Amino acid sequence: MITDRYCRPVENLRISLTQRCDLDCFYCHREGHDQSYLEMEPEEILEIARVGSDFGVRKIKLTGGEPLMRKDLQRIVSLLDTLPGIDEISMVTNARQLSLERALELREAGLDRVNINLPSTDPLVYRRIVGRDVQPALAGVEAASKAGLTPVKLNMVLLRGLNSDQVHSMMSFAKTAGAILQLIELEPLKRGEEFYTRYHHPLEELEQEISSRASKVRIRHSMQNRKVYTLGGLDVEIVKPVQNSEFCLHCTKIRLTSDGKLKPCLMSQENLLDILTPLRRGEDPKALSEIFRKAIELRRPYYSCAGGASLPPGEA
Repeated sequence: MITDRYCRPVENLRISLTQRCDLDCFYCHREGHDQSYLEMEPEEILEIARVGSDFGVRKIKLTGGEPLMRKDLQRIVSLLDTLPGIDEISMVTNARQLSLERALELREAGLDRVNINLPSTDPLVYRRIVGRDVQPALAGVEAASKAGLTPVKLNMVLLRGLNSDQVHSMMSFAKTAGAILQLIELEPLKRGEEFYTRYHHPLEELEQEISSRASKVRIRHSMQNRKVYTLGGLDVEIVKPVQNSEFCLHCTKIRLTSDGKLKPCLMSQENLLDILTPLRRGEDPKALSEIFRKAIELRRPYYSCAGGASLPPGEA
């Protein structure tokens, strides 16, 4: 395992499989990368992930867009499951296309668990945010649980004035569903300052309330020292990546865009390295390894320790 210049290992590879989606959530950042219709073949995804595993990647998360838009998703998972040293394959999804049959197929192929983006369980609020009926998403949560894609995690991005008053009802739903709830801060990606100011909901006050009620608190050292609060059988994680030097200093992730570029940081559009084109040209595996190594070297904390200010572009 190698580390970047800040002594951070790369243990998590987030692979965006597609930019296509069956929703058009107005707050979606699509892993921080621009619209592209180019998608990698399953065997190409496997070869790039293999390079990552050689550098110490132990967990793979499939993202999008919506991964379930890929008809070959089961094959992608089954190929990744053949890689030695990979401890977990998970997926971020809105779960609307996750029938029980498909969930069982993905579990058999090697998918371990899912994160389900669910901004609300209230039909009116959900429709206001994503423009669709909530029922298919709720059915997807149930299918994931029944298929053993557990622990199911529910990702709730807090949006001021839209779902910021829905936290307690979401906590009740998550507990009933046997899921973990992740309360996530809105990130200032791909939207203007006016949008961010309008919808950003700070999590400090909410975290204080949850902390005061928690019977147990643990720290996920492998996930940016994130705190997990246990409240009567429910685990709640607070995800605060914005202006958070602690989050950046403990980041172990690197991203692979759907069009085959290694992206060292979610928050930055700089330093993307094309690894798919050399692969398709049939270049030597050592050349692919050097591209991956370079991407690791280019990783840097987006937010510095000094008051959470972002580092100047290109600063080492």
